[in-house]
Amino acid sequence: MPQTIISVSTRGQGLYEFTDQTTAFVRASGVDEGLLTVFVRHTSCSLLIQENADPDVQTDLNAFFRRLVPPSSDPSMRWIVHTTEGPDDMPAHIKSALTQVSIGIPVTSGRLGLGTWQGLYLFEHRDRPHRREIVLHLSA
Repeated sequence: MPQTIISVSTRGQGLYEFTDQTTAFVRASGVDEGLLTVFVRHTSCSLLIQENADPDVQTDLNAFFRRLVPPSSDPSMRWIVHTTEGPDDMPAHIKSALTQVSIGIPVTSGRLGLGTWQGLYLFEHRDRPHRREIVLHLSA
């Protein structure tokens, strides 16, 4: 069963597409039919399958999550206890809990079963740059 770890470097909060790396992994595996499990090894970022045609989608998603879970320095977040790692840390954990850290994608005829406008994204929830590891595991 093929498995690999890919790395995604982030520059702060936002969506970072890694569809091409995943497609290359599936193609190189030689697996015709199966299930690709994508798993991020961190607790302050998450994974999304999202539209990759119009960048306004990313802009709106980022704005929504900033409004939904503001930094712990915002007066509305005074209830947060975990603040030792900065005002973006606990909100990042909350955003990660609201989204997902693992995604299953069918592989058919040696290709990811994504729709025409779908892409795979790492959703970075922290302000500063990070190097994130994503495990790709393909089961035939």
